[in-house]
Amino acid sequence: MRIAYLHGGSIPSFWANNVHVMRMCDAFASAGHDITLYAAPGTYPADDAYAYYGVRHRFPMHTVAVPDHSPAGYRQRGERVSELLVRDGVPDLIYGRDPYSLTVAADVAPFVYEVHQIRADLPPGTEQRLLAHPRLARVVVITHALAHDLCTTYPRLDPAAVLVVPDCADPPRTATEPVRLPGRAGVPRIGYVGHLYDGRGIDLILDLAERLPGLDFHLVGGTPEDRDRWERPCALANVYFHGHRPPAELPGYLPRFDVVLAPYEEKVYLTGRLGETGRWTSPMKLFEYMSYGRAIVVSDLPVLHEVMTDRVNCLIRPPADPPAWADAILELVADEELRRSLGDEAQRQVLDRYTWRRRADVVLAALDVPKKLGGTGPA
Repeated sequence: MRIAYLHGGSIPSFWANNVHVMRMCDAFASAGHDITLYAAPGTYPADDAYAYYGVRHRFPMHTVAVPDHSPAGYRQRGERVSELLVRDGVPDLIYGRDPYSLTVAADVAPFVYEVHQIRADLPPGTEQRLLAHPRLARVVVITHALAHDLCTTYPRLDPAAVLVVPDCADPPRTATEPVRLPGRAGVPRIGYVGHLYDGRGIDLILDLAERLPGLDFHLVGGTPEDRDRWERPCALANVYFHGHRPPAELPGYLPRFDVVLAPYEEKVYLTGRLGETGRWTSPMKLFEYMSYGRAIVVSDLPVLHEVMTDRVNCLIRPPADPPAWADAILELVADEELRRSLGDEAQRQVLDRYTWRRRADVVLAALDVPKKLGGTGPA
């Protein structure tokens, strides 16, 4: 199948949504589809975007800049993307997370709209018109909670058209270069990988580091500004900030941690507090932790129970209860068998249910788009 993936974000960049897009495009290519990505120009200085994200397939990528960050500017960019779709040859299917470009390109080919939040930042009626378009083939959401709220917000949306598919991870990879972590020899390492902005529980991690001085805490990720915000006032000798690392380098970090943390607060914000997604989140971080068989302590948020089960593939603790988190970490540090059993089950679940390749197959299953358009690519 010939697929055009429309994405409004910049590639390469710091942001997690672009990791998701590159992993999905890589999975579509792995499944035998002819995938072309249309994204915004990169904002991170990486010479090779494919190597930066660690993807295996070098699918074509076209970058289209936005003239200005206004609804009119985003729509103008969408019109340019639509022109390129026609110029490059109309695809069998358009797939994307960019409502502006999808709205303009909806008449070009059938499309799948992937949704990770209910967009409160769009001009009135934008998403409603997109979800009512006759060429909408499917809506993909990341959690059942989001599916429920989307159908409640847009009562004319057919629930049968909404497919729930969580985020995922690739099978674990061996690091190309070993990572030398600072810290004390023989001291258990507690890890966190991800952004450092509001709602991610960074203050809880620092609280835990103060409560547990016999353990070393490593935080991997964050923009320079966010890292400085937390690191500058931190006087704890057992906390190490590693800053942002390219996604391709994470296999060098995750296997080195004895316990990993996902301390989401009840309100989980996007960068700059541009949106709050705690009710709907499906964090890629969790699936990456699971893929590497790490023992996880995760926040007790209702939506996370869609994947995580206490004492089966993780330990779950209330996000506002630091003593409970400290006890969970100490239990895992002291009990190697518990660490191993939780990590093994988490890894088994990822490999069975939550790989990017499986996700790519699921989101396209039974669409029958090539038949409608006379295409011949693999389904």
